[in-house]
Amino acid sequence: MIETCSKRCMLFGTVSLGILTIVVLILESHLADTLTGSQRRNKTFPTENNSTCWLSQPYTVISECHPCSDFEIRSKSIGVCIHTSFKEILRCENGETVTKSCDRVAHLEERKFWKFTIWSFFLGSVSSLAVMLRMRVLNHRAKRRARQVLANGTI
Repeated sequence: MIETCSKRCMLFGTVSLGILTIVVLILESHLADTLTGSQRRNKTFPTENNSTCWLSQPYTVISECHPCSDFEIRSKSIGVCIHTSFKEILRCENGETVTKSCDRVAHLEERKFWKFTIWSFFLGSVSSLAVMLRMRVLNHRAKRRARQVLANGTI
């Protein structure tokens, strides 16, 4: 069935799927941000000094989730870096500062995703170009053979 589609139809389908993919990614990103905001307080991660004031009191984020340094991980100077290799610094309403382990760094995950997407697009484009060039060569050979057969008069 796909053989019967014209180039214009194939291009329209590809562009439509690309637009649909982008819309789904935007919606998924938006939903992920809203869900992590509501579920963030429910996740329990190890904290330094066994303080859990951030579970019961309002808190402000002093430093967003970021990777621990290699020194902190190897020396185990900050205990929360051992579990996930990421840390977040919070200040509770009572003034206590807490270092807590966290899942992952959002901007690093987003950067990895976009690298993967760009490489996939690049490899797909190169593959498509290679297929089109190969088809052109094969069509040219077939036409040349057909001309040869017709020129010889043997059918």
